[in-house]
Amino acid sequence: MVQPVPTITKQWTITGHNGFDSLKYSEAPVPELGDNQVLVKLRGASLNFRDLMIPKGTYPFALKPNVVPGSDGAGTVVAVGKHVTRFQPGDNVVTIINPTYLGGKMTAQAASIGLGGSVDGTLRSVGAFDEQGLVAMPKGLSFTEAATLSCAGLTAWNALFGLSGKALRAGQWVLTQGTGGVSIFAVQFAKAIGARVIATTSSGEKAKLLETLGADHIINYRDNPEWGPRAKEMTGGVGVDYVVEVAGGDSMAQSVASVGLDGVISIIGNVGGQAKNMPSLLQAWMNLFTARGVWVGSRLQMEEMCQAIEANLDKLRPVMDDHVFQLEQLKEAYAYLDSGKHQAKVCVAID
Repeated sequence: MVQPVPTITKQWTITGHNGFDSLKYSEAPVPELGDNQVLVKLRGASLNFRDLMIPKGTYPFALKPNVVPGSDGAGTVVAVGKHVTRFQPGDNVVTIINPTYLGGKMTAQAASIGLGGSVDGTLRSVGAFDEQGLVAMPKGLSFTEAATLSCAGLTAWNALFGLSGKALRAGQWVLTQGTGGVSIFAVQFAKAIGARVIATTSSGEKAKLLETLGADHIINYRDNPEWGPRAKEMTGGVGVDYVVEVAGGDSMAQSVASVGLDGVISIIGNVGGQAKNMPSLLQAWMNLFTARGVWVGSRLQMEEMCQAIEANLDKLRPVMDDHVFQLEQLKEAYAYLDSGKHQAKVCVAID
């Protein structure tokens, strides 16, 4: 059913770098639709640590003044520009963080255009987006579930399947860290293709979620701070084939200790902060592994992932934290994510 075209959007903007008090909620006219743009009534969004960095003033990439934050969103097309060919009113769509990164090699130009950073994002009720920066929403998902795919889902997919000639295969070992969005998706993708998973976590409560997702082994890293050698033992001493490294900091040394010959460490972020014992690049040669930085992924990878999810909803349905916030509660949602009390994705429902 085609919806009427709204004239007003409710939106958040980031007005400075004074923490979450820099988030301002207001109403504004719906932006004028460009010839190649799609107007979307947003219905769901999800948050990432990137979103916390921007109002704190620690985000290292380009920012638009008074930007509408949020890279992850899903909703329904209500209007299209005159040159748009990929979508029509009534289609359900999901955003991607780098709307001009369609496939192949990442370029400086594509990296410079980031939704919710250098261009307005998804934490609003209505938004205009370039048609190239959207994909069809997988059938069978809710809007909040679909909104988890833009960053966490795509990053995990790229981490496991994006390295040419070295995509994860059935029977291989994957090591994941914690119960954040990227790590949970990595467990799901790995198990769906028949790989084996060793997951680290900080508590028995969080371990229960990993068990339900099928993790083969779980290590409490608080009880086992030298978890890298322990993970390697669990593989029979061979070492894991893939590490999805989200923590950074001191966990990097443990990741190196866990990985096997010709393995891959996909470096996603640095939520663990500065390291006292950071591995050197020389260790990639000494231990014969590939260290690879991952910045989300391309639209082609997003489309491949969405097709896989739609075909395997029983195994690949996105996992959300039980606490779903409303758009007007965004400051509370940011604080909740910042507290670290969440499991999986923190989502925002948009009326």
